[in-house]
Amino acid sequence: MVYAYKRQSILQLFEDNPRLNVCAPMVRYSKGAFREVLRDYNVHIAYTPMILADVFKSSEHARHDFTTNSADCPVVVQFAAHDPADLAQAAQIVAPFADGIDLNCGCPQKWAYKERIGAYLSDRPELVQDMVRAVKAAVSVPCSIKIRKHPTDERKTIELAKRAEMMGVDWIAVHGRTRHQKSTEPLDYGIIRLVKESVGVPVLANGSIFSLQDAETMYEQTGVDGVMSARGLLQNPAFFAGHNHTPLECVEKYVNRALAYGTPTFILHHHIMYMMESLMSSIERKTFNCLSSTPAILDHLSDYYGIYCRL
Repeated sequence: MVYAYKRQSILQLFEDNPRLNVCAPMVRYSKGAFREVLRDYNVHIAYTPMILADVFKSSEHARHDFTTNSADCPVVVQFAAHDPADLAQAAQIVAPFADGIDLNCGCPQKWAYKERIGAYLSDRPELVQDMVRAVKAAVSVPCSIKIRKHPTDERKTIELAKRAEMMGVDWIAVHGRTRHQKSTEPLDYGIIRLVKESVGVPVLANGSIFSLQDAETMYEQTGVDGVMSARGLLQNPAFFAGHNHTPLECVEKYVNRALAYGTPTFILHHHIMYMMESLMSSIERKTFNCLSSTPAILDHLSDYYGIYCRL
């Protein structure tokens, strides 16, 4: 981690903006360089990838994976945990560098469920309640939870949200699919609307936000306080700013920031593929997919698009 900077109040953002644009936590992808670029394109808040609280609080090496700076603000650090003490200790370590602490209660991965984190918590509202209480007692940074639709009983989704609110959670993000559903299956606007109507804290909606029209539909259907996008921002980091496709200047900004921060080649490659997929022909995509080094990627971008590394 780096030195603490003056942070920005997310709670004030909710008060000042009736609709917030948020970057969802994404494993490997929602890291510092990408989060910084998003700030130039009307993204108000960005989440880190999910971090394992027990590893983070115990390992200096693990903590090196989280970096931030004055341009990366406001940032929400998301933890996965099943032990209140682990979560509280991790929160204390990261609090000087964060604008919010989030507890992941929705990760659908099987490995996460076996580790008793993520969506495993959807059936354990008392444990979520204890963990929120522990964070609120340990730090002054705002605390949130990210949940998803319960697979069998929507009442349990509501109970989870209400119990967290009782312990002082500052906002709640809701994904409108269960842990068993694929991202191609229809989103349940109804459960998101129910959560919004059941709690008094701000609610963010997550799922199938790829455009401004998708965001507008979400607001109309649910009445939430903000929308959260993952895959949509990977494909077009500038869509919240009204761009239908990723502007080349956005790609260049990301490339230069990613290289400045030592981003691994495979992550750099994946980000560019996501951003430029709609701009490339199928033949070019195949060629670009075969590039295996950073110099080869940079040569392709400069030769075909006039995108340069300016370090």
